[in-house]
Amino acid sequence: MTQVKSGDTVRIHYTGTLLDGSTFDSSEGRDPLEFQVGSGQIIPGLDTALPGMAVGEKKEVKVAAEDAYGAVNPDMRQAVPREGIPADIPLDLGTQLQMQTPDGQALPVTVVEVDESTVTLDANHPLAGKDLTFAIELVSVN
Repeated sequence: MTQVKSGDTVRIHYTGTLLDGSTFDSSEGRDPLEFQVGSGQIIPGLDTALPGMAVGEKKEVKVAAEDAYGAVNPDMRQAVPREGIPADIPLDLGTQLQMQTPDGQALPVTVVEVDESTVTLDANHPLAGKDLTFAIELVSVN
């Protein structure tokens, strides 16, 4: 049976959960996720768990935060003057917004704090600082 090696294109079904058991993402009801092993297309902790697997094999993979989306970077949080944000933009905690970097790149941010004068935006990935668990099933290897 063919075993996965770095450079192979694979398709997997997966369910990603947090330590409390809540699901943050799943391929259930969708096509399997397809990517090239070892190419950096997925988080490192999941990528390194695939070599040696065979089609049809299932596995549970625990991925520490540093091998997933990294630690929370406090420099990625910024308080901006409230008056600098258009009135029609919702500022509820947890609201995801998109800003533009000086070089024109889109930067997703989350509203994490609001007071009378400032709005604090967090550009960390929502899963930064979190240990993750993936239940995976290898569907195909090419």
